[in-house]
Amino acid sequence: MTSPAPVTSGTLAVPDGTLYYEVRGNGPLIALVGSPMDHLPFGPLAELLAPDFTVLTPDPRGHGASNNVDTTKDSTPELRADDLARLIANLDAGPAIVIGSSGGAITALALVLTHPEAVTTALAHEPPLRELLPDRAELRAVTDDVAATYVSGDVLGAIRKFFAMTGLNLPEEAMLQMFGGERDARTLADERYFYEHELHATAGWEPDLDGLRKASGKIVIGIGEASAGLFCDRTSRALGTALEIEPEMFAGGHTGFAEDPESFAKRLREILQDR
Repeated sequence: MTSPAPVTSGTLAVPDGTLYYEVRGNGPLIALVGSPMDHLPFGPLAELLAPDFTVLTPDPRGHGASNNVDTTKDSTPELRADDLARLIANLDAGPAIVIGSSGGAITALALVLTHPEAVTTALAHEPPLRELLPDRAELRAVTDDVAATYVSGDVLGAIRKFFAMTGLNLPEEAMLQMFGGERDARTLADERYFYEHELHATAGWEPDLDGLRKASGKIVIGIGEASAGLFCDRTSRALGTALEIEPEMFAGGHTGFAEDPESFAKRLREILQDR
């Protein structure tokens, strides 16, 4: 068994906050980004990639150890892309291969548009691009209801509605275990920031499809095999159709990189080698 790669942690001051990040490994720079997910679930995948890559795993603003000066400021894809570009420049090891999951996939696409010099390949794994779907008006109303339910104080109700909207299967017992008991202040603050200042800006993002088409050589679209027919499978395929890119399939579902990091890393290496 190989020893874990040494991890270096750091913070980067930005005009309106502080970004926390971790780096491990050696080789070309690869960034693993989520939204609202922080760096922790990416740890096992980062370890598997560290022998061949310098792996950057940041906390997106408003989550984990990354802080906002103005906690009322919305986290837009463009703002998060600016953050990621600053981190890549700070490491002086770019441009980077960017692997984005869920909202982080939208961050990766925004990075391609706003900071093309910072990225060589952007893998958008299941980006929740609601505005590309024919039923987007209905989905806007559902998103509004999810956010309003959370703000009203019905946390479990909002989370139930969110999971129902996305089609992610979380049994009621597991939901109560994860969200119904005592949780630490940081977790609650992260969750509130997502529902109040991130959900709308991410779900409602309308990508510049012409700009993405021009940069399509940098873009890979990923879908989990277990996501067939679910919300993010639909949005990912809609993006693929718009950009004329055939999505690449990965083991697992929406968080396949955490469910089966070994299979995800193997598939990722295959794709990168082909490119």
